[in-house]
Amino acid sequence: MSPQPVELKRTEDHHIEIEWSDGFQQRISYRMLRDNCPCATCREPTDTPPATGLRVLSAAETIPLVVQKMQPVGNYAYNIQFSDDHNTGIFTFNLLRNLAKRSS
Repeated sequence: MSPQPVELKRTEDHHIEIEWSDGFQQRISYRMLRDNCPCATCREPTDTPPATGLRVLSAAETIPLVVQKMQPVGNYAYNIQFSDDHNTGIFTFNLLRNLAKRSS
């Protein structure tokens, strides 16, 4: 059986700490989570840049990024709600575990 998260914590320095059933401990920054969102909107390539060359930020995007909520999705993933109002990504345990390799 694949390792499962046994404990999740949000830290004051904007990270999620995950303790896994095999004893592995992991820290993932909120930014890394958001940048690796697997939803179709985030993964769809955009070929057309904005006419001005600059993207206009929403009010939610101008404040520091925070993970507001993590909810389990079955026994294999979490849905994460971010402070920029994004909440459609399903972060599988496998994806979360693989982010450890990118953050080292």
